[in-house]
Amino acid sequence: MTEMTVTMAVIAIVTIAANAGVAAADFARAKFVLANVADVGVPLSWLPALALLKAAGAAGLLLGLLGVPVIGLMAACGLVLFFVGAIVAHVRARAYAKIAFPIAFLALAVASVFSFL
Repeated sequence: MTEMTVTMAVIAIVTIAANAGVAAADFARAKFVLANVADVGVPLSWLPALALLKAAGAAGLLLGLLGVPVIGLMAACGLVLFFVGAIVAHVRARAYAKIAFPIAFLALAVASVFSFL
């Protein structure tokens, strides 16, 4: 395994952990999640679907690492689209204080796309 391959696998693993963790927080309706949803103006009824999308992205990345790279690539692309939408929602709501989080998740997702190219 080359140094670059190891680096990209680590990026994908960090992306999996981050998205699985935040999906679990969404499902558990953690206080910080509820505060963020309120700040951004996202209906609380959307929270389970948003959590499911993050969890599916993490699962798809894991499948990609386990030998189905096309699924990993599609999951990474899906997460890119998801977090672009999250950034748009933050900008529309002028919730700039917390915009660093979706930007960080977007950066991980973009880096993960390159793991599967």
